[in-house]
Amino acid sequence: MVMEKHICPFGIKSIHLLKRKGYAIDDHWLETREQTDAFKEKHGVETTPQTFIGGQRIGGYTDLLKFFRMEVPDPSAKSYKPVIAVFATAAALAFAACWVAFGTLVTWRALEWFVSISMMLLAMLKLQDVEKFSTMFLGYDLLARRSVPYAYAYPFLEWLAGALMTARALPWISIPVSLFIGTVGAVSVYYAVYVQKRELKCACVGGSGNVPLGFVSLTENLFMIGMGLAMLIRAFA
Repeated sequence: MVMEKHICPFGIKSIHLLKRKGYAIDDHWLETREQTDAFKEKHGVETTPQTFIGGQRIGGYTDLLKFFRMEVPDPSAKSYKPVIAVFATAAALAFAACWVAFGTLVTWRALEWFVSISMMLLAMLKLQDVEKFSTMFLGYDLLARRSVPYAYAYPFLEWLAGALMTARALPWISIPVSLFIGTVGAVSVYYAVYVQKRELKCACVGGSGNVPLGFVSLTENLFMIGMGLAMLIRAFA
C-alpha cells in the first residue's frame, strides 16, 4: 500500500529483504482503498503486502521470513534486551561523564553514576505508562498490594532518588528513598520468585515489557540498596 498518507512499512521491509537475497523485483503499488480491497478479494488474503516468487504466492512479510528460513520475531517472547539496553546506556553515560569530569574512566564516581543513571532510565520507562506499570507491579510487590498508591508513586520515587544521587544533592531525601524502595522491592521479588516459585513478568522496564521477574529484577533493587548504604557510610565518614 502506497497512499498519500500511508506507506506500508512491511512492504518496504519485504522489498529490502528480497533485494538482499538477490531477487529482481516487480513492485505493484496499491494506491487506493478500492484497489487494496479488490486485491485482497482476488487472492483470498486479509493483509498486504503479498510476495509472489515465480508465480507462487509466498505471503506477507512474516511468510517471507519463513520462506528464507529466517528467524521470525515473537512479540510475546520473554527477553532481557530492554534491561541490557538500559544498563549499557547507563554505563556509557557514566563513563563519558567520568571522562569529561576527571579524565579517566575508572573511578568510584563512575560506579555511582552508573547506578543512579540506571535508576533514572528505568524510572523513565515506567513513567511512559504508569497505569500499565502499576498493574504489573501489583502482581508481586508486597507493599503495593497493601497500598495501591505506592504502585503509582514508585516510578516517581525511583526517578527522584536517581536524580539526587547523580547530583549528590539532598542526601537526606535520596538515601532513605533508595533504601526503602530497594529493600521492599528486593524482599518482594525474592518472595515471589524464590519462595512462591511464580513465573511473572518484571515491571522494571514498564508495563509493556516482557522481561522475566527474577535475578535481574532483584539486582535492580540490590543496586539501590547498595547505593543508599554507600552514600550513608560516606555521609558519616
